[in-house]
Amino acid sequence: MSTAARKRLMRDFKRLQQDPPAGISGAPEDNNIMMWNAVIFGPDDTPWDGGTFKMALHFSEEYPNKPPVVRFVSRMFHPNIYADGSICLDILQNQWSPIYDVAAILTSIQSLLCDPNPNSPANSEAARMFSEMKREYNRRVREVVEQSWTAD
Repeated sequence: MSTAARKRLMRDFKRLQQDPPAGISGAPEDNNIMMWNAVIFGPDDTPWDGGTFKMALHFSEEYPNKPPVVRFVSRMFHPNIYADGSICLDILQNQWSPIYDVAAILTSIQSLLCDPNPNSPANSEAARMFSEMKREYNRRVREVVEQSWTAD
């Protein structure tokens, strides 16, 4: 079954393989192009440096007209990431556009790690720490980074 969404996901996958953005990888599951696994590496010279954060992306047949459901599988401590791993990011909600592909989604999430929006918190504790206690926030992020090395 080759729908428009599936064709587009194959194109996204080819592009991701041929020209992968730095610190990002992603691929569909073996038997289902609509379910992807991705990894984002924490950007260098940030508290996230050295982390490997796993994510799951679920696409509907309405992609690219509707965004995928994206969530972190790895445990995260971030102002814009909910406890269940779902992400509060405008391009995954009201600012979605069909021009975004998988690489753009993952790149946006990677940049969100270092550039959170504490005014739209999904994790109020992380948002408060980010704004008021940066050293403590960075320490908690480093804990999450270290956990990312051993977690399944």
